[in-house]
Amino acid sequence: MCGRYAATKDPAALIDEFAAVDLTEGRIRTDHNVAPTKDVATVVQRHPRDADGAVLEDEPAVRSLRMMRWGLVPFWAKDPGVGSKMINTRAETAKEKPSFKKALSARRCLVPAEGWYEWRRDGKEKQPFFMTGPGDGSLAFAGIWETWRPKDDKDADPLITFSVITTDSVGRLTDIHHRMPLLMPREKWDTWLDPDLPDVTELLVPPSAELVDTIELRPVSSLVNNVRNNGPELLDRVEPAADSALFDVPNS
Repeated sequence: MCGRYAATKDPAALIDEFAAVDLTEGRIRTDHNVAPTKDVATVVQRHPRDADGAVLEDEPAVRSLRMMRWGLVPFWAKDPGVGSKMINTRAETAKEKPSFKKALSARRCLVPAEGWYEWRRDGKEKQPFFMTGPGDGSLAFAGIWETWRPKDDKDADPLITFSVITTDSVGRLTDIHHRMPLLMPREKWDTWLDPDLPDVTELLVPPSAELVDTIELRPVSSLVNNVRNNGPELLDRVEPAADSALFDVPNS
């Protein structure tokens, strides 16, 4: 999976779709070209805490929208700059890698998206595509998250970061790229977000062919190659012959 996606839903729509409370403090912004290190909305489910910060495990877990930075920074990292190298986590090795396994068992999230971008290579040329689902519903990428603080400043505000789980591409998507985000269908949201379920091995598998068949593979303009471009025109279908800058190399 390349490091770009689109997140265009407003808070009210996300609250309704994911049955979540809004803890984003008004920070959600429409973004047609989400890139690593940006702060974006995610969905988590956590038990409440008391006034001293202790987890109330006997209280029902609450689902909420929270802002996180894209690019996982493990709690033990010396420098938050490592997050730019951890925007994706392979489903096949997430349970084994020290950077990911603890988060996978205890800190999972969903990442709402209208779709994601990928570039199909043909020799030296690259054609951008936007992969999006049917209708107005969001795609939900499986993710993991972490909290990081500098070791020398325990009172510093925490940095909350996430990584998107990726898996082998399925069906027609293999024509675009060999990897894709792990799409979590709605009927599995509760299980993936369950804070009391440490083992989600059964969910770390490529999506079904039936789900992938609903995904539109839309050729789009090479404007998306530049992260500074960020408007609804990035999602428009553009036939290759009509795009004079079509084969620019993506500025990831």
